[in-house]
Amino acid sequence: MIQRRGLAVGLGSVAVAAALGLARPARAALSAKADRIIVLKAERRLYLLRDGEVLRSYLVALGRRPRGTKLYQGDGRTPEGLYEISGFNRQSRFHRSLRVSYPNEHDRAVARALGQSTGGDIMVHGLAPERRNFKNEHWRFNWTNGCIAVDDDEIEEIWQRVEIGTPIEIRP
Repeated sequence: MIQRRGLAVGLGSVAVAAALGLARPARAALSAKADRIIVLKAERRLYLLRDGEVLRSYLVALGRRPRGTKLYQGDGRTPEGLYEISGFNRQSRFHRSLRVSYPNEHDRAVARALGQSTGGDIMVHGLAPERRNFKNEHWRFNWTNGCIAVDDDEIEEIWQRVEIGTPIEIRP
């Protein structure tokens, strides 16, 4: 449960959508393309949106240090900020993956000020081979190196619903 604009927000997508100022979740067809992705790290949720309506939400696993934004390569954090989907990888060892355009100029400046490398390879991806037995419980553990993980069926669905250039906003 988190506080947003004075409202207690739980894991229900209706409550979160309302707290974000979005329309109620849509009953859109499974094939509807998303025009935006929002990740709420505190809620462990990824939302696919179209025209301000929630098409679908997914529980996610994050980096092993989920609080705070990624500062440099190897810190185990998932970045926060505005990015876009910049590529698709069918050959990912995590079933499939969508590349996030991390790092941006701000990320590079922060890492440079710390004398560190930003790294890269931040993805939205399916499960690692050694985690496939977690299935839909994968989100209970912070096991990525800073990526956003869903289960394999979910990455298949997300893969079909986004395009290169789809904005992804990762919030605390």
